[in-house]
Amino acid sequence: MPFFRRLWCRRLSLIEYSLSFRFCSMSAKNTSLILHKLRGLMKNSHYVTEELQAYIVPSEDAHQSEYIAPCDCRREFVSGFSGSAGSAVIVQNKAAMWTDGRYFLQAERQMDDNWTLMKHGLPETPTQGDWLSKVLPPSGKVGVDPFLLSAERWKELSKTLESNGHMLVPVAQNLVDIAWNDRPPPPNNPLIVQPLKYTGSTWQDKVRQVRAKMKEKKVGMLVVTALDEIAWLFNLRGSDIAYNPVFFSYAIVKEDMVGLWIDETKLDAAVLHHLNAAQQNGDGSDITVTLYPYDSIKDYISALMEGITGKVWISNKSSYALVSLVPQNNHYGELSPIAEMKSKKNSTEIDCMKRAHVKDAVTLCEYFAWLEKEVPKGNVSEMSAAEKLELIKRQQEDYVSLSFSTISSSGPNGAVIHYRPVPDTNRPLSTDEIYLCDSGAQYRDGTTDVTRTMHFGKPTAFQQECFTRVLQGHIALALVIFPNKTKGHMLDTLARTALWEVGQDYLHGTGHGVGAFLNVHEGPCGISYKSFTDCPLQEGMILSNEPGYYEDGQFGIRIENLFLVKQAETKHNFKNKGFLTFEPLTLVPIQTKMLVPSMLSQKEIDWLNAYHLLCREVVGQELKDQDKQEAYEWMMRETEPLG
Repeated sequence: MPFFRRLWCRRLSLIEYSLSFRFCSMSAKNTSLILHKLRGLMKNSHYVTEELQAYIVPSEDAHQSEYIAPCDCRREFVSGFSGSAGSAVIVQNKAAMWTDGRYFLQAERQMDDNWTLMKHGLPETPTQGDWLSKVLPPSGKVGVDPFLLSAERWKELSKTLESNGHMLVPVAQNLVDIAWNDRPPPPNNPLIVQPLKYTGSTWQDKVRQVRAKMKEKKVGMLVVTALDEIAWLFNLRGSDIAYNPVFFSYAIVKEDMVGLWIDETKLDAAVLHHLNAAQQNGDGSDITVTLYPYDSIKDYISALMEGITGKVWISNKSSYALVSLVPQNNHYGELSPIAEMKSKKNSTEIDCMKRAHVKDAVTLCEYFAWLEKEVPKGNVSEMSAAEKLELIKRQQEDYVSLSFSTISSSGPNGAVIHYRPVPDTNRPLSTDEIYLCDSGAQYRDGTTDVTRTMHFGKPTAFQQECFTRVLQGHIALALVIFPNKTKGHMLDTLARTALWEVGQDYLHGTGHGVGAFLNVHEGPCGISYKSFTDCPLQEGMILSNEPGYYEDGQFGIRIENLFLVKQAETKHNFKNKGFLTFEPLTLVPIQTKMLVPSMLSQKEIDWLNAYHLLCREVVGQELKDQDKQEAYEWMMRETEPLG
């Protein structure tokens, strides 16, 4: 096993042990003592310059990451709720948690009576600002760590509070960290170089492209705070956050300088050589990296702002702590240019992603063939199934880790959208219930994310109808042809229409961007009922297509493939816009036993048959090449054409 893979496996084993220890129960955590400590700190002049009437605990870290390291799980520590999205607010006599529809059931299970669940996205749920404005005393002070709140969120919340006579206050020392006696230390893991055969572009070429974007916008400096953007820019990967191959760092690009703020103990000789291998600019100067201590970024930016005359590009999605250092007249706050550059994969990245998805399809065919034999025996649980799947994935070439903790859910647990099996919720898989498996892997050549919903016995007529409607939504989105630069929220309805026809829906987005051996949830593109996905869809982007339906207390259904955005061949080309469509990357059979074939149109049947034929041709050959006969036979049975 290569050194980096041994290192990552050991690192992830430690992380997973930590996660299993912290998430060992879906039952409510007693938070009375923690809240008592925090409320005391909110009044303590040693830690706050003025008494706070409220304190906000966001989910994010200082880089506004969706998934975070154990040391940054502050919101989980104070509330017991372990979902990846949510924001906690503590006032002197109340505590409230805002989270979205993916986590309603989970949050209800994990939070005790000290907390009120605020179901974000429902029309009756007040915003955080509106709720605070009602419960605060006059001239209330609301504190928050300014590194954990983005500048755009700060501006929005501050405006609401100020209009009601209150104030949002930056708190220099995080109060949760003071109350958290056994807080884990920050990770400090070595990096690896991602070679050109996977990236298709040197980091120096990427810097040149970034500088060209800066020149277009007439800015002299770019501050990069998102961890996946830094990893992509420098062709480096890390393991500071479980399942996400990123590392804690900041970067600055100027015309005459490239800086990386990082703990230098992470960098071995190979990484240092990679960063300092000279490549010349057009003027003959070299492009190399200057290293700075990770914690010095704020002081560096502050010093540069003295007497500055040019524009500084730092996205409003970066922390308020850093954005607020830049004078308003010098600030350019649009999305980082790297975000969009990274989302449009080049030909090398696309080829690598396709290769990774074939390998991943092999693992899932092997896994479901195994389940089909073992589930009727009654000795497979949600947890043992997930463990088996990871063992199978480890056999594939260039496997590094899972891309998220496997969602292995049976029966009613499937209705918990981001469910993760733990000992006290672990259920057996049976021939009487639906099984939902959402899994993904990080390979050196790509990132995968696949959901399949299976029944190992006889599904009910209602379950089949629900599954069929979910598949109809999936196919409608898979077949769509749309103008170049259409925004994702304009396509979301396609995936929901078949469900809406009978009064059904799902409380999550329909699609998210996916990185190339990077974060499994990658901005800025997406497909959602929310219009915040501002980045239009363009050729080369990779997104998920994952409609679902969840019957609380009974079952969950989701069908997820990853798709590549590619040019569409059309009879006409209105105003030379160019038109796009989707090409499937995921090639895993969709269980036809779960369908009501009479509900499908001929166009839908044709799509499913063509998709299954592609699975046979591509994955079937790979299964034979890897001598996985049982998985091959399972795949052939599952891809028999309809009609």
